[in-house]
Order: sequence, then structure tokens, then C-alpha cells
Amino acid sequence: MLTAIVGTNWGDEGKGRMVDLLSSDYDIVIRYQGGNNAGHTVVNDKGKFILNLLPSGILRENTVNVMGCGMVVDIEHLYNESGKLTEKGVKISPENLKISDKAVICMPYHKLLDNLEEDRLREKAYGSTRRGIAPVYGDKYMKKSIRMMDLLNPETLERKVRDIVAWKNLTVAGGYKAEAIDADKMIEWLHRFGDRLIPYICDTTLYLENAVKAGKNIMFEAQLGALKDIDYGIYPYTSSSSTIAAYAPIGSGIPFVRLDSVIGITKAYSSAVGEGPFTAEMFGEEAEKLREAGGEYGAATGRPRRVGGIDIVATKYGVMVQGATEIALTKLDVLSYMDKIPVCVAYEIDGVRTTDFPVGDRLDRAKPVYEYFEGFKTDISSCKKQEELPKAALDYIKYIEDAIGCKIKYVSVGASRDQYIVL
Repeated sequence: MLTAIVGTNWGDEGKGRMVDLLSSDYDIVIRYQGGNNAGHTVVNDKGKFILNLLPSGILRENTVNVMGCGMVVDIEHLYNESGKLTEKGVKISPENLKISDKAVICMPYHKLLDNLEEDRLREKAYGSTRRGIAPVYGDKYMKKSIRMMDLLNPETLERKVRDIVAWKNLTVAGGYKAEAIDADKMIEWLHRFGDRLIPYICDTTLYLENAVKAGKNIMFEAQLGALKDIDYGIYPYTSSSSTIAAYAPIGSGIPFVRLDSVIGITKAYSSAVGEGPFTAEMFGEEAEKLREAGGEYGAATGRPRRVGGIDIVATKYGVMVQGATEIALTKLDVLSYMDKIPVCVAYEIDGVRTTDFPVGDRLDRAKPVYEYFEGFKTDISSCKKQEELPKAALDYIKYIEDAIGCKIKYVSVGASRDQYIVL
């Protein structure tokens, strides 16, 4: 079974929680894109974990985890993240963590460039996490990157770094007029954090090809959601990688396989981090109550998330571009305090109502059309079966299912591993 776990919205839908829950049925979990610019929060019997780079399957003792060739890896962050997990008793070894030799390293100068550009843009900034993601992906496609495999060849690594740094300083020192990058410091940084990772680096394509032939169950874990995809998202307020399920085999290193299923993760309301259009956004006291009830603060950055009622227009679009075969609805329990549940059922653009997700300037002009559904006003966190949910909650689930055109199979009613219902 080859299954992708993907977000249908702006990210932060609860993918890590669902990967942790479902990974017991899988032999291998793969992160196939992105870097440490977003986080997956997982709560299980070992405690609470925030994962930025490591696949969420790392919390399962018998699961092999792969960091795919589509990722960009800040090796210093990976070292620190791994250390925190090890301190909590999580086993990390070359047997259960494999890093693609083709994955690109996110260097300190990528973070420097990210900060310099956001500072230059000021009020026009894209809302970057300032972790170097756009610059490192830019270098990847300009073919001026250091890859994990370069750590295995120290005799050529230094030459590559010096050549790239000389090119980078044309922009850093020549353009931004900032202090020039020191190539010696970059080489020292690579050895300090990279040498420790050498036992984990391998040809993951070969490893995964053999796993597929052996009939292993493989799960593909995405970072962020459909609306942050570089091609299909709210460009330019997107990530710099492809977050959609169709990219999973490519970013994992096995482009020759086909997915068997795609589980789209959808939050019971909307949230987004960063700049850009967010049509369903609520403001004031109503928004603050929802933000606090849902603990809506970025797992990677701690930034307060923008919130609103579930956006049916955006979610239907996300389900479509992800090719979702079933849905996991998360954080339904958060809505328990509401007398009336807000739902963005359509957009109004230039006086015309639409349920089709717009792009470009039309999205900037979109206004939300809200309707309100009866709240269920009771704690549902202990519900284990569908029939234990109140009628208003079931009606809300059924409405979403019909509106987005995809079956809802899982409903989470709390943050812990066992707080979910299979419909």
C-alpha cells in the first residue's frame, strides 16, 4: 500500500498527528519536500513532540523513516531536533532513519539571504519563516547547491563551497552591501554538523525500489498544504516546493510508482500562517477565541495563526488538486464552545457569487459568504464511536463531506493518538 498524507488547505491541518496515528500500519514513512519551515505537532504516549524535518514515523519504533531527495535539509537544525528526541527516549539510528544523498543542504547563507530580502521588502514582505527555504530551492534549480552526497567526498566539498560562496558574495556583499560570507566558516559548519550524518546518507532510491518490490507499505508525508504549493497555491505567498500528492513519488526518490490512496487532512475550521490572501479570515474577539481554543500558533515559528471558519471553496479546491480519496477531519473538538459554527460557503468577487476557487488578483478581491450551523456545545473529546457524537456534530461532518465531494473517514476529537473516530 502506497499512501500519501497531505494537507488540503494552507498547512497546519494536523498531518503529523494523522501520520503518527496511521503509521502503525506502514513499514516506511517518507518526507518528500520542504525543510524546517513548518512543523508537525504529535502527542502520544511518549509526550508532545514538534517535528520540523524528521518524518513523523520516527516516533514509531518499528518504522523506517526516509528524508527524500525533494527536501532541503538544515543539518544544524536536524542535529538539534534529533538530539531533543533522543533525550526523550526516541531511538534514531541508520536503521530507522535514511537521508537521501540527493537532498539539498540548506546553508547558513540561505538564511542570511532570506532575512536580507524580507528586510528589504519591509511592508511588502512575503511573510517568510526566514529559514532560507526560498533561497535554497532557488539555488537547487540554478544548480548551485551542496547536496548530502557532497559530505561523502571531502576532497571536492571544499572546492564546491568556495566556488558557490564566491558567486553568493556578488549578491550579499555586492548587492545587499552586507558582510561577505566566509567560505572557511561554511566549510567548518558543514563538517561540524554534516560529518555526524554521514552514516545516515544513502541512495534512498535503491532502498525504496527494493522496498516496493518486497511489497512494503509506504506512507508519504507532506509538509504544508495545497494552497501553499508553488504551482497551485496562492502564489507568490506559497512555499517553494510542491506540496501536492502527485509529487510524492518524485520527491521521495521513486518516480516510477503510483499512489494507491491519498488521505487529505482538513481542519474543522481554517487557519493560516504568513502573508497573502485568506478569504475566510475572522478578526477581533471572535478570531481570538477560536485561536486560543485551537492553540493556533506556528509549530516552527510560534507565530499566531490567522483563523476563520472552514472555507468550503478553498477546501474543495484543495481536495481536487490533491486527488484525495478520503478525508481526515481534525480538531472538531475545538468547535465545542461555539453556539453557532461559521462556514465560508462561497466567495463574492466584484459582486458575483462563486464557489470556484479563484487565482491571482481575483482572489485578492474575494470576500467571504458566511453561513452559520448549529453548534454542538458539548465536550466530544472522549467519544470513540460515530454514534457517540451529538447530532449537530454529525450534521456538520455530513455537510462538509457533501460540499467538498470526498468521503470523511477519520475524525479527530483531541490531540492524543487515541482521540479519533473512524466513520
